[in-house]
Parts: sequence; structure tokens; C-alpha cells
Amino acid sequence: MTLPLIVYRSLRQHALSTLVTATSIALACGLLMTVWMVKFQSQRAFADSTTGFDAVLGARGSKLQLVLNAVFHLEASPGNLGPADFEAIRRHPAVRVAIPIAVGDNYEGWRIVGTVPQLFTVEYRKGQTYSIAEGGKQFDPAQREAVIGSLASERLGLKVGDTFRPYHGLNFDPKAQHEEVYTITGVLNPTNTPADRVIWIPLQGVQTMGGHDPKMAGDVSAVLIQFRAPTAGMMLDVMYNKQGNRLTLAYPIGAVVADLFNKIGWMDKVLALVAYLVAVVAAGSVLASIYASMHARRRDIAILRALGARRRTVFGAIVAEAAAIGGLGAIAGYAVYAGLFLLVSGVIRAQTGVVLELGTMHPVLWAAPLGMAALGALGGVVPALKAYRTPVAENLIPAS
Repeated sequence: MTLPLIVYRSLRQHALSTLVTATSIALACGLLMTVWMVKFQSQRAFADSTTGFDAVLGARGSKLQLVLNAVFHLEASPGNLGPADFEAIRRHPAVRVAIPIAVGDNYEGWRIVGTVPQLFTVEYRKGQTYSIAEGGKQFDPAQREAVIGSLASERLGLKVGDTFRPYHGLNFDPKAQHEEVYTITGVLNPTNTPADRVIWIPLQGVQTMGGHDPKMAGDVSAVLIQFRAPTAGMMLDVMYNKQGNRLTLAYPIGAVVADLFNKIGWMDKVLALVAYLVAVVAAGSVLASIYASMHARRRDIAILRALGARRRTVFGAIVAEAAAIGGLGAIAGYAVYAGLFLLVSGVIRAQTGVVLELGTMHPVLWAAPLGMAALGALGGVVPALKAYRTPVAENLIPAS
């Protein structure tokens, strides 16, 4: 028990420097875990949030923009499809389901999407379909009624029976309010998908709302598609994207989402680099903290040696102290991780509707703390070598 006791007493004697150094390690460890977990969960969550559709058909333009607009409700529509284009894809023998959507309005910044009731019968995940909370019902496509996502309902304070007037455009402008009044008939049960942050109204409601161009009344912003077989997607990809020049088919949605993360992958690398740099600085602070105290410890070390402690025991005590500081910081890093993760996941949920789970496990959650403890121990090697070489005789002489 001699070595642990030596380490404990040293940590207590230098409590302030131990606290400061362990805090820097905690920040590095928490940041590193947050970066990895947000990246890992975001990619998986976005891939799982394709709402059960295989493809999106829209106006000629970027596939990514189409998917972000129609599936994640984040982008503006690149344009509209006419009634004939929608009927053509709806009646195509390779298409199982074709759901039209129309965008262009909001309520206090929360997007309003026009669609048909059939959307809510589609499995947004395998074995899961949309459901309306008790006391509500689906909107009547012939009435000015709405079904609101759970997150939008929570943030806006809207419930069944409440009314609202939409605003024109995707960005909230208090001066652009429509005359039409809609009544909330139902609140969707949480799905942890972008649907949670949308207000859903009948398709015709968006198409015929006052202030919209009457000539575009039959148009839709995009069509969400399920194919009967994977080969259908490849066939229609050729027809629309390679042979045609008016419309774009974003297929498969999963590949388009993966392309999104490829485009922003540099951000993950920058954040990870910052975390690694903080970790290196933290290890340096362990080295500096212990090394700076070595002058004051010379007599203590000499006494230990005189009492029979071996050089390797002294060396091990210093390295163990550094590892202990790293370990304390790594443990505290979990608290930093929890705080940062909840903050970031809250922003992601509010902006996209995608939910990240704090309790999800990943190897980085044990690898990062172990790595930080090892890095702390490494930072103690240099001062341990200095302690190893401390001469006994000259440091036992009382200071006059």
C-alpha cells in the first residue's frame, strides 16, 4: 500500500494544481467523446430518417436539395412539378406509392407542408407508421384542418382544437400572414424524425391558399416514392436523370444523405483535431504541473530513498500520480460529455427533428477515457525521470 499512499498524499498536497490539470483533461476527453458520438449518431439517425421512401421526384436541380426539402424539411424547393408529371409517376407500374407534398408556408418559423392522408399510412420505419395522439384525428383533405408534429406542438403550444393562420414563405415574416384559418385536429405521436417539427395540412390547402399563384394550383413541390423493386429505381434514374432534362429523381435517398455527410466531413475532422490538440495540451499541463513541483519534492524524494525506496519505486510513484490525474480528468470527462452532448443534440432536434440518444454506447466512450489516462501517465514520464535521478545525499542536508 506504500505506492498508493504516496500518490494519494501527493495529490492532496498539490490539490489546486491537480484540480486545474484534471479539469483540462476532462474538457479534452468530453469534447472528444462528443465529437465522435454526434458524428456517429447523426449519420445513423439521418440514414434512418428517410421516412420509409426510396426516392424523391422534383424539379430539375440538386438531388441533395430535393431530399433536404422533401424529407428533412430544411431546404427550399428547387421548383414545382405539374399535375401531368405527378400523374405520370403515380400511375407508373414500377411505383407502389407516390405521395405529393407542397411547401411554401410557415407558422412562426415552423414549416407547413401540404400532403394527402395516405402519407400517414406509410411505414416511416420498418413496422412503424404514424399515429395520432389520443383525442385527435386525421385532417379532412377537403377542410382547413391540420395535424401537427409532436415537437412543433410542444414548442408552439398548439393542441387539438386550436386555430392558426399560416404565413407566406419558409421564413417567418409577421407582415405576410394569410387570411385562411386552420384548426388543429390531431397531434402526431413522437416519431424522432423530421415529421415531428412539421405542421401538416391538406395538399389543396397549400395549392389554393390566398396569395399563391392560381396558375400553379395543381402543382406540387415534390413526390415521395416507394418502388415495387430496387430495379425500378435504376430504370427511373436513367429515364429522369440521364435521358430527361426537366425533372430530377433523387435515388436512393440513403446515398444522397451519405453524400451530405461527405460534404461536411471536414467539419468533423476539424472538431476532432481541436479535441486532439486540447488532449495534447492537457497532457502537457500534467507534465508542467508535476515537473514544476519537483524542486519542492527533492527532499521528500531523498527521504524516501534513504528509508529504502528504490529508484523505480520513486519513478513509478510519479508516473502513477500523473496517471491518477489523467484518470480523474477522464472520469470527470463523462460529465463534460453529457453536458455538451445534450446541448448539441437539443440544437439538432430543434433544427431537424432528428433525436440523438445520450445512452447510446460506442467504443469511443471507453477508449477515450483510457487514452486520456494513458496520455496523463505519459506526461508524467519526464518529471519521473527527474525524480529517478535525484541525488540522495545532497538533498538530505538541511537547508540553512
